[in-house]
Amino acid sequence: MLIEDNLPASSHSLDETASSSLRSWLAVIAVAIGAFAFVTTEFLPVGLLPRIAAELGVLPGTAGLMVTVPGIIAAISAPGLVLIAGSMDRRRVFILLTALLLASNLISAFAPNFLVMLLGRALLGAALGGFWTLATAASARLVRPKDSARAMAIILTGVTCATVIGVPLGTFIASFASWRGSFMATALLVAVALVAQFIFVPSLPSAAALRLRDLVALLRRPHPRRSMLLVALAFGAHFCSYTYITPFMLRNANMSMTTITWLLLGFGIIGFFSNFAASSTVTRNLKVSLATIISLLMFSLLLLPLLQHSPLGVVVLVLTWGMAFGALPLCCSIWIQRATPDAPEAGSALFVSVIQIAIAVGSLVGGVVVDHVGISADFLLGSGLALLGLAALASFGRAGASAPAKAMVAPACTDGQC
Repeated sequence: MLIEDNLPASSHSLDETASSSLRSWLAVIAVAIGAFAFVTTEFLPVGLLPRIAAELGVLPGTAGLMVTVPGIIAAISAPGLVLIAGSMDRRRVFILLTALLLASNLISAFAPNFLVMLLGRALLGAALGGFWTLATAASARLVRPKDSARAMAIILTGVTCATVIGVPLGTFIASFASWRGSFMATALLVAVALVAQFIFVPSLPSAAALRLRDLVALLRRPHPRRSMLLVALAFGAHFCSYTYITPFMLRNANMSMTTITWLLLGFGIIGFFSNFAASSTVTRNLKVSLATIISLLMFSLLLLPLLQHSPLGVVVLVLTWGMAFGALPLCCSIWIQRATPDAPEAGSALFVSVIQIAIAVGSLVGGVVVDHVGISADFLLGSGLALLGLAALASFGRAGASAPAKAMVAPACTDGQC
């Protein structure tokens, strides 16, 4: 997600038809590994939640704070870090944020109690928002101009892979080691990313910075404001329930942890391919694509409690859910880019913040519902939020359905249409 001006790197003054060097591509891969590690760490507790809750002596809903706390802090750090960093060399920012992520994983791995665990997760939140907003902005500066699109795709692949396979990866490691081993393995991955960034990422000076008034001005406009609400409802519906998907399958569906691990892996794999499939359909009709995936999300959450005693039904619905979420980030990011054509940096900053707020509030409210009413009620709540998301999407009218949806650099919609 682009948050700052892409200042020309030194290579931009050279022949634009020249190929990028091997070192440039290694720098891109270093950032992509960091992106993968960040998002994997963010979602890691979802598949480990029952184990962590049991060992640290808290209820599953309380354990959901491991997702809530970093989400809240990341929502602040997304625009805040870039506002504070100003013209600081982005290479130093990358290294600093990755070092914070390493500390977060190590603290979480050795946490003697839940309070220390939350401290580690808070460090994740402090680094997460800033890294997400800076990662893809660096792509056009690490390679020659003609390779910038490919570089961005590589970095986004790191984010996408982590989004869809981070949870099953953690449960898989925990199945033969422990949940602490999952955090240690992620810490090792972060260490690799940190060393790679230190060696390969070149100096990335920045002379421009996002201003606070840019964010305020954007929020005063109705179309971007409604678009942010749409994103909040869609992501809130997902994370309200997804944070507690493992306890649901373990308790309500009576599945073994081995089965759950494989099913979560299937969730991630089908989501990964759904992301790429959506890249073709979204070019034809963005609004229909977004309506379809939110509808699939809504019906999956609605039917799971009703079919919880049917193993086949649970498997089909969880995979359908994975298909829906796999395409959701792509569709929403393009929607926001179209909603903020004249302020892409501010729009991206707010987009990251809204997603993190949705993760934090969704998992927090979901945890309260899980502890006091039950997991089935939480899934019904998620379905209701998805329904509200469809209502928000419908409020954009017929113009939204007819807007052309061309990749990431497509012309964006103006206020009142999409």
